[in-house]
Amino acid sequence: MFILTDIAQEFGTGAEATSWLVTLTLVMRPLGAFLFGRAADRFGRRPTLMVDVLLYSLLEFASGFSPTFTVLLILRMLYGIAMGGEWGVGASLTMETVPVRSRGFVSGLLQAGYPTGYLLASVVYGLFYESIGWRGMFMIGVLPALLVLYIRRSVPESPSWTETRTAAAPISLLDTIRRHWRLGIYAILLMTAFNFFSHGTQDIYPTFLKVQHGMTPHEVSLIAIVYNIGAIIGGLACGILSERFGRRRVIVIAALLALPALPLWAFSSGAVTLAAGAFLMQVAVQGAWGVIPAHLNELSPEEARGTFPGFVYQTGNLLAAINLTLQTHIAVGNGNDYGMAMALVTGIVAVVIAVLIAFGPERRGVAFGKARLDSEIASAPAE
Repeated sequence: MFILTDIAQEFGTGAEATSWLVTLTLVMRPLGAFLFGRAADRFGRRPTLMVDVLLYSLLEFASGFSPTFTVLLILRMLYGIAMGGEWGVGASLTMETVPVRSRGFVSGLLQAGYPTGYLLASVVYGLFYESIGWRGMFMIGVLPALLVLYIRRSVPESPSWTETRTAAAPISLLDTIRRHWRLGIYAILLMTAFNFFSHGTQDIYPTFLKVQHGMTPHEVSLIAIVYNIGAIIGGLACGILSERFGRRRVIVIAALLALPALPLWAFSSGAVTLAAGAFLMQVAVQGAWGVIPAHLNELSPEEARGTFPGFVYQTGNLLAAINLTLQTHIAVGNGNDYGMAMALVTGIVAVVIAVLIAFGPERRGVAFGKARLDSEIASAPAE
């Protein structure tokens, strides 16, 4: 997000054209979630995750060598496929491994990885961007490949996957869809709103600071660090609270807390007030998100936990992929008023999330493994 304006300048593309780098990356993620998710359900979470992490790291590195905008666009689409598999497979492996009582905390911790990465990118952008440029920012993205060594040496396979894989005959994908199609549609709608919530408050924000408020890369970096600290705090706190008060209740409260933060976040001026508004906004946004890894895995059909959470999440990404282009179009059409565009999208989706969650299911603390699989197979043919 920090480097879109610089890419546009180097390749001579406009802001709306360059925004497709983000949009098409998001569009390709459901394909990756499906392919890597099915592999995780068939071959195991651990080996699938290693292949996925290595692939997206190498594609990130290769993006820094793009000679043309078209090549960069193709590489980002391939990156989207690889990146699409990581969240679902990683979340299922983690949630199936930790104790039931720890799911809320670990859910928040897992989701905190996103703002932590964003925070580190903010630091790198502020300290090194003038030396390494936008190409160097991509090349640094090869570092997650080192995680493969850690996963191979220290991370065991999911005990739930091992138990169900050895104790039950494989269930076809079509049969899973037939029995859980209502849940699938609900989860996709929910994750569409959630992705509008996160991308709507983050994708265009550096551009908002640079274009509408004339801030330097250093100032943008500092504010990004501040709001990502808020995101980490919100995700961890809400994940922990969801274990005590319930997944739905905590998500609804966090989503609605974004509404009173809107004026300070989108319509204030000055670095201090903007930073305060961004901090509060991300406490709310990533607070709601911090519950999602546990919530989606608990809702997931037992035989498809490698596929279901990642696929509905990334399909939501697909449906929300137009966000950056949409917000840019609204802003440009209204005299570069990025604040108005951000507030419009964020306010609407905060209410939508609260309504969908309030009337949706919750299975906090449900058991994973063969016992749950047997129960689901014996239940009604459709959700």
